[in-house]
This record gives sequence, structure tokens and C-alpha cells, in this order.
Amino acid sequence: MPLLTPLVFWLLAALTLKHFLADFVLQNRWMASGKEAPAGWGLPLACHAGLHGLGTALIALAFVPEGWWLGLADFIIHAAIDRAKALVGRHFRLEPEAPAYWWLFGFDQFLHQVTNLLLGATMIWLLVN
Repeated sequence: MPLLTPLVFWLLAALTLKHFLADFVLQNRWMASGKEAPAGWGLPLACHAGLHGLGTALIALAFVPEGWWLGLADFIIHAAIDRAKALVGRHFRLEPEAPAYWWLFGFDQFLHQVTNLLLGATMIWLLVN
């Protein structure tokens, strides 16, 4: 059990870094604007969520190979959260000048981090069971 604490730290750090890279470094303009578009949003959203799924699958393979399928779960969850954010933002016509735009952005990031915690907890559960 003493090795579990550093393992939890590194696992959660890896998932947090993956999120930063996939959401801010590797997401290009086509993905960012395309996934928010009223039409033709499917492919850009799939590519963006695919970065998250691939990253999670690689982390799972490094820490707990039998958890590879968590990459698919992250793909689906990330896509659902981002699509919901786009629909809410469009419905309320939120622009960056509005405080509600940033509240929605922050809530989106909160949901993604909760997802990372759940993914990490699942990986730890798979390791100890």
C-alpha cells in the first residue's frame, strides 16, 4: 500500500497533463471552432475527443494495461461534455465578453477534471483488484 500514494499522484498528474495537452496545446483552430459550429461539428469534435481518448488509453496502458478501454470511455465523455457546452453556449448566445461564457467554460473544465478523477480512480481500482 505505501507505493499506492506516489502511484495515485503520478497517475492523476499524467491525466491532468494529458488534459492540458489535448485541450490547449494540440487542439487546433479547426477543432476548436468546428466542434462549436451549428453544422459539420461531428468530425472536429471526434478528432478533439479522440486526442483525449488516445491520451487516456496510453496512460492506462502505462499504468494498468487492462484499463485500455478507459480511452474509449474518455472519448465518449469528453465529446458529450464539449457538445453540451457548445449547445448551451449557442442557446444563450454567450460571447467571451459575458461573465456567463466564462462560467460555462469553467464548468466545462470542472467536468473534465472530475472525469479525470473518475478515470484515475478506476485505474487504481483495476490495479488493486
